[in-house]
Amino acid sequence: MALDQLMLKKYNSIGSPHSVFVLEGVSHVALMAVPEAGVSLHKQAGQSLAAIRTALAKNCPASSVVAQTVFLKNADDQRACGELFAAHYGAEAPVTTYVLQPPCNGAALAVEAWAIDRKAVKIDRQPPHLVSVSYNNVTWVHCGGIVPETPACGVYGRSVNAFARMRGLIEKGAGFDHTVRTWLYLGDIVGPEGETQRYKELNRARTDFYQRVPFGRSHRMKGLKYGMYPASTGIGMGDSDLAMAGLAMDTTRKDVFLLPLENPQQTPAYKYHARHSPQSPKFCRAMAVVFGDAVITFVSGTASIVSSETKHIGDPARQTEQTIDNIERLIAADNFAAHNLPGAGATLGDMAAVRVYVKRPEDYAKCKAVCEKRLPDVPGVYVVADVCRPELLVELEGVAFSKINR
Repeated sequence: MALDQLMLKKYNSIGSPHSVFVLEGVSHVALMAVPEAGVSLHKQAGQSLAAIRTALAKNCPASSVVAQTVFLKNADDQRACGELFAAHYGAEAPVTTYVLQPPCNGAALAVEAWAIDRKAVKIDRQPPHLVSVSYNNVTWVHCGGIVPETPACGVYGRSVNAFARMRGLIEKGAGFDHTVRTWLYLGDIVGPEGETQRYKELNRARTDFYQRVPFGRSHRMKGLKYGMYPASTGIGMGDSDLAMAGLAMDTTRKDVFLLPLENPQQTPAYKYHARHSPQSPKFCRAMAVVFGDAVITFVSGTASIVSSETKHIGDPARQTEQTIDNIERLIAADNFAAHNLPGAGATLGDMAAVRVYVKRPEDYAKCKAVCEKRLPDVPGVYVVADVCRPELLVELEGVAFSKINR
C-alpha cells in the first residue's frame, strides 16, 4: 500500500476541529462542531451545520456524513434539533444519537460527525438507525439512536432489549460477532437500582446477552492473548433511561481483521473482581481494525485506573494525566507486539479524535489544560457526564490511525 494512502492530517479550525485520514484511497473525516454559547438553539445548530459543511467542502468536498452524536444541554431541545438536522441533510441523513451530556463550554449542543468520501464507496441508508458503508470488500455498519422498546422498567430488562435491537440492526450488514465498538449511555449511572447499582445491572445484562454471541468465531488472528469483546464506553447521561450506538465491520478479506487490545498496566475489565461489579464489564480496552499495512484503533472509555483500582482520587488534573498515560501505553508499539502484531502501534500524535467526559463542570479547565498539553491538535469534544465509579472525575475515549512497519 502506498504511503500517501495512509495519511492523517489534523485541522484546528475554530469551532470545528477535525481530522482526515486516508485508508486505501478513501478519505474519512472526524469532525467536532462546537458552537458559541449565548445565542439561540437555532443559531447554534446552524453554526454547527455550517462548520461541518465548510470543513468538508475544504478538505473532503465529495464526502457525506454517515454517523453523528449530538450532545445536548437540555432534553427539550432534541425535537427541534432533529427537525433542523432533517431539513439540512434530507435524504442523506446520518445515523444520529442524541445524548443528554451538556457541552462543557456552556453551548446548547455540540456535534461529533463522521464522514466518508462518497465517490469511492457505496452507502446504504436505512433511516433512522442504520447506515452501511462498503468499499474494497469491507463493510462498516453504523447504528445509533437505539433506545429500549419494552414495558420493562428495570435497567436489566431495558438493557437486554436495547442490545437485542442493536444486534438486529447490525446483522443487516455484518455479523454481530464482528462488532467493533459500542456506546452505552445510562442515566444516573452510579445511582441505586433496588439493592444494587444501575451500572452493575447494565453489566449483568451485557454479560447475559453476550453469552449468546460467538465473538472471535471467525477471527483470523492466531494466538489471541485475551478475550474477544467489543471496545466500549459505558457513561452517564442526564436522562433517566438508556441509549446505545454501535459500529461493526465485516469482510472476507484475509488481510483485514479485528484485534482486541488490553493494557498491561490494567486488569482486563471482564476480569474485574466482583466488588467492582458482580458481573464484570464485558469489553476490551481497545479494538484495532487491521487493514493490510494500516490500523485504526478504537480506544474504549478510559479512566484513571491502574490494575483495577482508581488512582488520584479527588484530583481531576492527575486523573486526566493517568488516563492519557493509560491510552498511550495501550496503543504503544510494544503492546501491539505483545498482542502478536509486531510493527504496529501508535503514539498520542496518531490520535485522530477524542471525547472527554468531565464529571464536574468546575473541573473542565483543569482537564482541558492537560488534554491540550498531551494531545495537541487532536480534535475533541468536552461534555459533562457522570462516570461509572463515583470517585472517577474524567473519562476519555478516542480513535488512533497508524501504519504497520514491516
